[in-house]
Amino acid sequence: MKKIGIVAVMVLLAGPAWAQQQPIQKYGEEDKEKTRSDIAAEKEAERAYKRSLGNIPEQKGGDPWGTVRSDSAAPKAAAKAPAKPKAAKTDVKTETTAK
Repeated sequence: MKKIGIVAVMVLLAGPAWAQQQPIQKYGEEDKEKTRSDIAAEKEAERAYKRSLGNIPEQKGGDPWGTVRSDSAAPKAAAKAPAKPKAAKTDVKTETTAK
């Protein structure tokens, strides 16, 4: 059982090590020549991308927080002061007679 675990760990560590050995294009190297099918696929992808941009609806301009940041316009909520509640009147005579 212990041997199986050791083999499993070695296999898991071998994958990233093998991936690092794959050749990558270095800076300054010339690109590989593209085939006709690659060029056609890129053109079709570009056309599909431009068509998809046409499906996006126009966005409304404007700043939703503009009134909050604006120094020239006073906020609408601060323009009117809230009314104070009236104090309840108590009648001393009715309180003593109700008892």
